[in-house]
Amino acid sequence: MRRFRDRSGIEWDVVLGRESWGTSVALFVPPTSSDLDVRQVALHSAAADAAMRELDSLDAAALQALFDRSSHRREGE
Repeated sequence: MRRFRDRSGIEWDVVLGRESWGTSVALFVPPTSSDLDVRQVALHSAAADAAMRELDSLDAAALQALFDRSSHRREGE
């Protein structure tokens, strides 16, 4: 898990997730209970270990770009 502060100053926990069809995703989770939704975006790497390395290698600008491409995670996913 990583902590990320977006350009609006909101903090997120960034964790690795997996979709049912095997795609690895980055999940942006608000670290405190709030009215913010969990956000997700697909990563390039499919295998969990490679996806974790991909996520760990991102700097703040790359995390912001990933966050910019993310969408709200639908309920039940």
